[in-house]
Amino acid sequence: MIIFVKKNPTMRYFFRAIKYFITISVLLALIMVVLACLKVIPSNPELMFRSGWKSVLEIAALFAVLSAIYPKFGYCKRDADIAGEYSEIRQGVIEYMNDRGYDLENEDGENMLFRSRSAYTRVIKMGEDKVTLTRKLGGFTLEGISKEVNRLASGLEYKFRSDDKNT
Repeated sequence: MIIFVKKNPTMRYFFRAIKYFITISVLLALIMVVLACLKVIPSNPELMFRSGWKSVLEIAALFAVLSAIYPKFGYCKRDADIAGEYSEIRQGVIEYMNDRGYDLENEDGENMLFRSRSAYTRVIKMGEDKVTLTRKLGGFTLEGISKEVNRLASGLEYKFRSDDKNT
């Protein structure tokens, strides 16, 4: 089952959406419980919301829509153009990723999988802290959280462009 999820992008998207829905719902519930314990709001949902439990269902539906859409924009693939043979650039890529807080978790041929070394980052990113580098002609295709992929791809291109000019 886990292998099927890793290989199937649709299932990965679905599980990401489920994770976001659960996380958003738990955060809202925690906020509401804290506010109710502090007597800032009434503890009864019928009094807490204008339409009572109907409002709770509407909020859940809104969270479901948001959770279904977010993985489309929160995850991406981006090409990083890096000249050179894999054997020449491999160590430089690993060093760059290590400097950015990623450890090489798996290497399959010329493809690499990096994972954040920080447990805190893993928890905050809900286990979606992996960045996959898939070898392509003229560089790599990076896949992961959009913000990280864009930052890492730009940095890798700059690092190897700078290295080429210095030699």
